[in-house]
Amino acid sequence: MSVAAVVGGGRHNGRVSTTSLSSRLPVPAHAARLREALLAADFTADGLLDLLGAPAYAALARSETVPALRATGGDGPLEALVRLFLLQEPVEHARAAAALPLDEAVADGWVVREDDTVRATVDVRPYGGPDGEDWFIVSDLGCAVGGAGGIGRKDEGVVLGVGGASTTLAGITVRTPVSAALDLGTGSGIQALHAAQHATRVTATDLNPRALDFTRLTLALSGAAEAELVAGSLFEPVGDDTYDLIVSNPPFVISPGAGLTYRDGGMGGDDLCRTLVQQAGERLDDGGYAQFLANWQHVDGEEWQERLRSWVPRGCDAWIVQREVQDVTQYTELWLRDSGDHRGDPAAYRAAYARWLDEFEARKTRAIGFGWITIRRNGAVESGAVEPSIVIEEWPHPVEQPLGPTVRAHFERQDYLRTHDDAALLADRFTLAPEVVQEQVGLPGAEDPEHVVLRQNRGMRRATRVDHVGAGFAGVCDGTLSAGRILDAIGQLTGEDPVLLRDRTPQAIRLLVEEGFLLPVDGEVSEEGV
Repeated sequence: MSVAAVVGGGRHNGRVSTTSLSSRLPVPAHAARLREALLAADFTADGLLDLLGAPAYAALARSETVPALRATGGDGPLEALVRLFLLQEPVEHARAAAALPLDEAVADGWVVREDDTVRATVDVRPYGGPDGEDWFIVSDLGCAVGGAGGIGRKDEGVVLGVGGASTTLAGITVRTPVSAALDLGTGSGIQALHAAQHATRVTATDLNPRALDFTRLTLALSGAAEAELVAGSLFEPVGDDTYDLIVSNPPFVISPGAGLTYRDGGMGGDDLCRTLVQQAGERLDDGGYAQFLANWQHVDGEEWQERLRSWVPRGCDAWIVQREVQDVTQYTELWLRDSGDHRGDPAAYRAAYARWLDEFEARKTRAIGFGWITIRRNGAVESGAVEPSIVIEEWPHPVEQPLGPTVRAHFERQDYLRTHDDAALLADRFTLAPEVVQEQVGLPGAEDPEHVVLRQNRGMRRATRVDHVGAGFAGVCDGTLSAGRILDAIGQLTGEDPVLLRDRTPQAIRLLVEEGFLLPVDGEVSEEGV
C-alpha cells in the first residue's frame, strides 16, 4: 500500500469533534452516482496529494487542518469536496451543486442544507486499494483516525474511520481466492472491503448496528459487492458457519470498564482477545486462516509467550508476533488521551487514571503487549499426523507491508520443515530468496570479517548471523545442486571433513529455511514474501 493510500494516522488517534452522533445515516440508494462525481473531481488519495502537497497532506493525517484549508481556497470541485467531507466545513450551495449530484446527496442523507450552505453528515475519506483501486471509507464526523490528541469522543456507538491498526491488519491478511470470509467487528467496513476483492461471499458482523450501516455505505461508495451484515457479539451472529478467512480488528483495549464500544471489549483483562482466538478454530475450514490484532497482558510470574500459547485452539498452527510493549502507566495514558479524559477536570482524570492502575494491580499486570495473531486450521495437526507449529516471537523492528504473502509463506515453510528430516534436507535443492544481501562485519582493514550477516530487504526484514560455511552455502544456492553436494564441495575447499559438515549443518539450513532466507526448489513454498 502506498504512502498516499489513506488520509489518516494510527488507530489510537482522531480529530476532536463536538458533533453528536446522527440518528439518521445516509442510505446508499444513489451511491453509484455519488461515486462517479467523486472520481470525476479526482477526490482520490492521489488526487488529494496532488492538490494539497506533501506537507499539508501529512498535516491532515495528524488532524492539523489549517494547511489543508489554505490549499483548498480555490473554487474547483475537488476543493469543495475536501472542505465538505474531509475538513467538515460548510460549502456554498452553488459550489456543492457543481461538485456532486446535490439533490440526490441531500435526499439520501449524505449532506444537509443549512441556509445558503451545505454540510456533510458523515466523513467520506479516499482510500487507495492494494491494486490501485479508488475506495472511500465512510465514518462518523470527527472520527477519521489521525492526530496525536486522541479521538476525544465518548459517544456510545461512535464508528471510527480507517487508521493505522486497520491498514496493518489489511496488510498482513492472506489474500488468496476464498469462498467465504468473515469480518468480525467490522466498524466502518475496511476489512470487508478488502475481502470483497477475493472472497465469493463476505459476512460482516458488529455489536454496534450503526457500524453495519457504515459498512454498507463504505462498500456501496467504493463500488464493491454487498456483504451479508449481521449484528451481534463475537461469533454468536454466524452460528455454526465456517469460513476460509476470518479477520478482526476487535475492541482489544484492556480497560477497567466497557464504556466505548469501538475500543473496550467488555470482558475482563485480555479475555476478549483470548476468546476470539480460541473460538476461531472451530469456525475455520481446513486450511483457512484467522487473523487478528490483539492486546495481551504481561502478568507477574507468567511468561507472556506461554499465555499466548494457551490461546491457540486445537488443530491449528499459529504465528504470533509481538510488535510493541507498554508498561501500565504508558498504556493508561494512551487510552485516557484517546477518549479525551486529559482535557477535562484534572481531579476526574486522576481518578480515572487510578482506576486503570487499580485494575492492572488486581490482575498482577505489569505491561501490555500488542501484536498480530494468525492461526491456520490444519487437518494434519487435528488428526495427530504432525505436531502443531506454534511460533511466538517479539519483532519490534520495521517491516515492509503488505505482509500477506509473507504470512502465507511462513506456514508453507513450516509444512515443509515438518515433513523433511535432516537426510531429506540434504537431498533437496535450494535457492536464495529474492533481495537477500550479505554483510561482512569487522574492523576496517582486517583480512577476515568478524562475522557475516544475511539480511532480508523485504517482508519481515530479518537478519541472521552465519559462519563461513553458512555464508558460502547460501551464496551458491541457485537450485542446481543438492545441499549435500554443496557441503561436500565446501569441505573439499576448506579442508573440513564432509561427513562432519553433513552432521552439523542441517540445523543451520533448517533455520535459514524457517526464516525465509532459503527456498526449497522442490517444496511447495512461495517465493513471494520473504
